[in-house]
Amino acid sequence: MDHFLYRDGELHAEDVVLRDIAAAVGTPFYCYSTATLTRHYQLFTDALSPLRHLVCFAVKANSNIAVLKHLGDLGAGMDVVSVGEYLRARAAGVPGERIVFSGVGKTREEMRIALEGGIRQFNVESEPELEALSEVAAGMGATAPIALRVNPDVDARTHEKIATGRKEDKFGVPIARASEIYARAAALPGLQVVGIDMHIGSQLTDLAPFEAAYTRMADLTRALRAEGHRIERLDLGGGLGIPYTRSNEAPPLPTDYGAMVKRVLGDLDCEVEIEPGRLIAGNAGVLVAQVIYRKEGEGRDFLILDAAMNDLIRPAMYGAHHDIVPLIEPEAGAPLAPVDIVGPVCETGDTFARQRPMPPLAAGDLVAFRSAGAYGAVMSSEYNSRPLIPEVLVCGDHFAVIRARPTFDEMLARDTFPAWM
Repeated sequence: MDHFLYRDGELHAEDVVLRDIAAAVGTPFYCYSTATLTRHYQLFTDALSPLRHLVCFAVKANSNIAVLKHLGDLGAGMDVVSVGEYLRARAAGVPGERIVFSGVGKTREEMRIALEGGIRQFNVESEPELEALSEVAAGMGATAPIALRVNPDVDARTHEKIATGRKEDKFGVPIARASEIYARAAALPGLQVVGIDMHIGSQLTDLAPFEAAYTRMADLTRALRAEGHRIERLDLGGGLGIPYTRSNEAPPLPTDYGAMVKRVLGDLDCEVEIEPGRLIAGNAGVLVAQVIYRKEGEGRDFLILDAAMNDLIRPAMYGAHHDIVPLIEPEAGAPLAPVDIVGPVCETGDTFARQRPMPPLAAGDLVAFRSAGAYGAVMSSEYNSRPLIPEVLVCGDHFAVIRARPTFDEMLARDTFPAWM
């Protein structure tokens, strides 16, 4: 469920007419709903109760500081994969003890900044990282709480580019060597083992891969405890999928996921951490764009929008589907005709949909890309020297720009001439 609904023939974000936002800030722009963010966070935390748990929002899904502050104020922790994301979470008011630092390529400088600012734990992904973190923490006279990310060799049966839990993927340490590497971690100075981390992929629409991975995690927990390690936390990663279409796509609900977690891991007396991003933010956002031209081609028609692949790269990068709907509700029974929906970037890949059945639309009409709140704005760029587009947050009948569109002068001013020119 989200809070982007037609009312009196107009698509609303909660109680705000999206056309009114377009008139105020121009197109294209991203718009997020606080009510949807709240609801999706609450679904997760309720689903895991009464287990001791912390829902850590995956900042890589949507890193706007206003979004992070809203979720942090609800009690969410943050899962970060760079020092930039760490600093965003801290700027949003999230305390270090609710921030988990993941990622395969943490630098020593990133480790130092996180240790100085406070951190819940580092999810360590390799033996070289383990050695580096020990050196940094010991050199500072600090203790770094750690969980080793263990690769369970489970195929998440998701898109090739977002599967992370197979032995051929770059993430984590092999489960077959976990006992050996945990023993090394326990012997190194400046480290404190607190748990196990596991994340097998994103946009999973079936609970079976999760259950297979978590069953291996439960067995590993018992084995490591028998070897003398204090395993107090289980970081389960994220990855639960969302419906990107309004058809029959129905990923598992957080309640079903929570019931499975409690059944598989509930007897271990561990605090559970989860790192959802897409499920919290995905359907909490839309991308609004305007039709520049309707072009009649040879054998097909095109809707050319003012949004492009630099604003929303998921269709070009993953072949991802987003429902695209007019801001003015079509009349019941309105005829549909197939069109290619494209952007103005000089790439054939700048195509959002091919032969998508759409109601009649003309230049000047506005459309919304649904389910654009995750991996939309965070993956955008200034390709073709197109300025980053605004982000807007709605709360009830109010809206505010939470990231402004830069001017061309501001964009150009970041470049400088060398002294010899």
